[in-house]
Amino acid sequence: MSLVLKQKISTAGAWRGSELSHDESWIHYWSESACNALDDALRHVRKQGRELTHLRKADFPLDTLAPEMARLTEELETGRGFVLLRGLPVERYSEDDLRLIYYGIGMNLGQPVRQNPKGDLLGLVMNVGDLNDKHTRVYETNAHLPYHTDPSDVFGLLCVRRAKSGGLSSLVSAAAIYNELLEHHAEYLGLFYRTFYYAHMGEDMPSLTPLFSFHDGKLSCRYLRQYIELGHEIWGSPLSRVEVAALDRFDAIAQDPGIRLDMMLEPGDMQFANNYAVLHSRTRFEDFDEPARRRKLLRLWLKMPNARTLAPDFPGRNGFGMPNSEP
Repeated sequence: MSLVLKQKISTAGAWRGSELSHDESWIHYWSESACNALDDALRHVRKQGRELTHLRKADFPLDTLAPEMARLTEELETGRGFVLLRGLPVERYSEDDLRLIYYGIGMNLGQPVRQNPKGDLLGLVMNVGDLNDKHTRVYETNAHLPYHTDPSDVFGLLCVRRAKSGGLSSLVSAAAIYNELLEHHAEYLGLFYRTFYYAHMGEDMPSLTPLFSFHDGKLSCRYLRQYIELGHEIWGSPLSRVEVAALDRFDAIAQDPGIRLDMMLEPGDMQFANNYAVLHSRTRFEDFDEPARRRKLLRLWLKMPNARTLAPDFPGRNGFGMPNSEP
């Protein structure tokens, strides 16, 4: 099998935003019975009295929703690569309840993994970082968050509160980007199969990985331009002019209104996406002055039971190692 994919991708994962913007089949609405099942699981996990980090799947039983969870898991790997779960009645839950429900759903889809050197399994996405520090993680600011993937099989976001304005979420299919490159800018494809230095990959120093990988019949993508640029800066290996031009073209395609799918996450919305198949972004936002009203999302990184097999030169990334241990 060729190491470089030379044919356009025609699977469900090669969707375009213009095709889905008026099609709600990618939105999964919680039924009343499903919400009742979540309430039952919440009561059960509360009785266990365990810390969130010590919870197991059995502590948040969703037996009646098992077929539903299986369909969602399959959609993430072999379908469009993303789902939006909507309809959770957030007004009847405390934030602690929401954390448990969200984490419990995550455990029924896959295995939560650590998101930073501190070992957090449930991340907080809020405007708490310093924009003037190049080492600040992008999600910790209110700035535009460019299209990227996270170091895990699947990422998830739960919206607790919206911003005062802005903060639009956006997804783009890696396969759709690839199809555009193949058809109109094939001269750049070889560069994307070569390795770049990436910072913030769960390792102390930037490591090498290609942007695209084609293995066992599946195209996989790994991308965050800021961390590529930072990785090459740390190693003292500047990007070449043609590499910069190739990344500029990749970014331009991802930002094409016909390619990307924009959505506003409402309180209670849960967005899950396959990090090898879908890139995600967020527009700049303005927060409320009152801390209790500021934009707040919870994040999960999941290792999936049905994750694709990856090529040796495109190793899987599932979060960070144990705190104070090697990744």
